[in-house]
Amino acid sequence: MSRLSRNAIIGYPAGIITGITYGLNPLFAVPLMNKGAAIESILFFRYLFAVILLGLFLMLTRQSFKISAKQAAVLLILGLLYTSSSLLLFDAYNYIASGLATTLVFLSPVLVAIIMVFLRVVPSWPVWLAIAATFGGVLMMTQGNGSETINPIGVILSLGSALAYSLFIVIINRSKMIADISNTLLTFYALTVGAFVFLGKIIFSNTAVTAGITTSGDWLNLIGLALLPTIVSTATLAIASRNIGATKASILGVFEPITAILVGTLMFGEPLTTNIVVGIGIAMAAVTFMISVTKR
Repeated sequence: MSRLSRNAIIGYPAGIITGITYGLNPLFAVPLMNKGAAIESILFFRYLFAVILLGLFLMLTRQSFKISAKQAAVLLILGLLYTSSSLLLFDAYNYIASGLATTLVFLSPVLVAIIMVFLRVVPSWPVWLAIAATFGGVLMMTQGNGSETINPIGVILSLGSALAYSLFIVIINRSKMIADISNTLLTFYALTVGAFVFLGKIIFSNTAVTAGITTSGDWLNLIGLALLPTIVSTATLAIASRNIGATKASILGVFEPITAILVGTLMFGEPLTTNIVVGIGIAMAAVTFMISVTKR
């Protein structure tokens, strides 16, 4: 059996970390939303804290913040896409269970693969098989037990989040304009755009910026959002996309719904059904197959 390539050794773990950390969104966000904190405020502080932490890291490591005007335009688009994905996902939490909402975002591998085909980058058969199997596993995870109804608005919002996330992945992978920008700097500018977007939403909606954010635990939840589902997941997503490609990186996002479902079950009492357990098993088998067959 041939060895894994250097790109695979870097890219696959990065993709797994991306999925796990992004799946922690409900752990930090749902308690804040239950206390009445506005989505705009939660996301503003999430991005602001992330930008401050990343900015300090860039200064301490003496990295340049300099980018060209053309690079700024691409980073602006990336920031708007990532911001849209976050906003749509958090809004979906108001209509459907957090685990289900985050699970539906995992339909992004299908969208990424379709977009890549239009860009004349056709995935190999093991990747298509992994997409089909993980898609089936995710569909099984989302099946209700017959006694619960699923609000279609929440489903539409989650699918919109998936589309924005897919375009974000593809641009990172395909844009030559930003190929020489470090993952940290790319993350810094993408999140800076988000911070300004949510500050603007707060100003224009007359929302009290700290409404529902009152205790030290609330602020710790915001810092948790900034660190794990924001800084870590965005940086590792860039690393994975650049090392193993957009489609494979998005498939590894299967760890996102698995994590979200486990958080919903363990922390918020959301049901863990047989369908969910079987769906997780199918998705994990598909990812393992993809990694073992497509080594380069």
